[in-house]
Amino acid sequence: MQQSQALGKKEDRVHFRGKPVGGGVSKLTLADAISEFGTEAKAKLSNSAATGQPEDQLRTPLVNLFDQFAELTGKAGHVVLVGETTLAGAQTRPDFAVTVGAGKAKALIGFIEVKAPGKGADPRKFKDPHDKGQWTKLKALPNLLYTDGEAFSLWRDGEAVGIVRLDGEIASSGSKLSAPSELLPLIEDFLTWQPVPPKNAHQLAMVSARLCRFLRDEVLEQMEPEDSALRDLAKDWRGLLFPEASDEQFADGYAQAVTFGLLMAKSQKIDLDEGLNEVAGDLAKSSTLIGRAFDLLTKQEDLLGPSLKTLVRVLNVVDWDVIAKGNPEAWIDFYELFLSVYDNRLRKLTGSYYTPPEVVRAMVRLCDEALKSRFDKPAGLADAEVQIADPAVGSGTFLLGLLRHMADWKEADEGKGAVGPFITEAAKRLFGFELQFGPFAVAQLRLHAEMIELKAKGSPHLFVTDTLGDPNQAFERGTGIYAALSKSQEEANEVKRTQPITVVIGNPPYKEKAKGKGSWVEEGSGNSAGLLIDWQPPPKWGVGAHAKHLRNLYIYFWRWAAWKVFESGHGKTEPSGIVCYITVAGFLNGPGFQKMRSSFGASAMKFG
Repeated sequence: MQQSQALGKKEDRVHFRGKPVGGGVSKLTLADAISEFGTEAKAKLSNSAATGQPEDQLRTPLVNLFDQFAELTGKAGHVVLVGETTLAGAQTRPDFAVTVGAGKAKALIGFIEVKAPGKGADPRKFKDPHDKGQWTKLKALPNLLYTDGEAFSLWRDGEAVGIVRLDGEIASSGSKLSAPSELLPLIEDFLTWQPVPPKNAHQLAMVSARLCRFLRDEVLEQMEPEDSALRDLAKDWRGLLFPEASDEQFADGYAQAVTFGLLMAKSQKIDLDEGLNEVAGDLAKSSTLIGRAFDLLTKQEDLLGPSLKTLVRVLNVVDWDVIAKGNPEAWIDFYELFLSVYDNRLRKLTGSYYTPPEVVRAMVRLCDEALKSRFDKPAGLADAEVQIADPAVGSGTFLLGLLRHMADWKEADEGKGAVGPFITEAAKRLFGFELQFGPFAVAQLRLHAEMIELKAKGSPHLFVTDTLGDPNQAFERGTGIYAALSKSQEEANEVKRTQPITVVIGNPPYKEKAKGKGSWVEEGSGNSAGLLIDWQPPPKWGVGAHAKHLRNLYIYFWRWAAWKVFESGHGKTEPSGIVCYITVAGFLNGPGFQKMRSSFGASAMKFG
């Protein structure tokens, strides 16, 4: 870190990480370039015919100035400023995207945000609410240049690399405008940026979560016009996956699906420079749903500027082998931190929390012992007739625990060589439902890696779906990518309607005051009332004031599990099985849960 000469006021001192200016011999000097910039900018700003905001008058002079910066840094003809089309009042799109190189070597290197002359180039000092809000979003970018024509500042992930102030005023100095020698190294630092490969799960989580959040914000902004193509995309998304999703939920689903699609591609060593269509095709070979969803969501990639472009550029240098270092839990370590950085409020809102493996193992063992001792299943969970479902699969911890438990049983029984073929078949008896694309992708990645480790083929059945949704809902079958998504929804509902389930195990989401969020379980469909009504205590019991506690997501999942295991039948003469959840224990003695308890009567002990 070096410190420059003082420039003007004390707060305008220059601090930056400099580097030697490279490449080529040019007769052009920095003084000439800044003088021409001053002359052109003054003419633009003083022209009585000029329209728009003052910063708009700097756009053409800046484009010309960067042509000269390119020459001064040995990149003549290889630096292009692309003006970003933006919405009025938008906060997620800087004025210019900057590419360096030619042909296949051309790469996005960063963005430039232009402010009105005199506003300064330090976004931390902005007072205007729009500028402050914009900075909150733009600081997610890994290479961003701010300028008001009188100062230039470089930012990486919200941290200042350098701030350099010119000598003079852009509106009046004209050809006398000048710059200290520190400006050129700062500009070359900007123009030579390369994404840094993350070395561990922590670094990957930090960078991907920030950019995922930035993508979500840009999606929301681009949906504002009534004629936005993203609105049509959201309509398709709702029709194929989540009928009741709000714009905010669509934007969140979009951002996580795209981010984790890219991460899944990198875990499979797919080059993102192939283009997003090719990436989607490659993903579909191992995960049809994620591949097709990724294809659907990135068809409108031109609508999204800095967020999607930067995400692709930054994640393309990810090497999962380096990050994981052989740690089988690296994905879950990554995802837990990702959630806290991306939007910890969202995790609390959805009631999604991570279950420690030690707890999962205890619950799996409990189910296994109950099957052996009470259900006449000597092999326990490994019995070929035992079908198991996790209705809130999250990042796959329970399904992993089940696979490992069954693998250990088989190895102890017949030796290690028998594990692979056995798990290949056992995985067909495992079903998982998940509402959010992020954890769904993590679950797929973890389970895929585990199946390879166990020398097994295939994978448990995983579906992106609302577990509590109507199992009889019909989905319109489209063509191409729409066909794959609607088929997945149909298959999920087929499992809900017809697949016998012996054990429901998991950690359902907890959310109080969840009235209206229980979908079919709460509201029913057509002329049929929701399942939850069976647990509503009658008025004569005098506990109506406590019945509000039934309106909790975890209770909705209890009701779904009870229906699936004990009531849906599926041809069983005496439906029986186990529900093993980790939840709060209020339903065991709370007055509002009396009907819930009485509905099971003597069979309540069949609960795990």
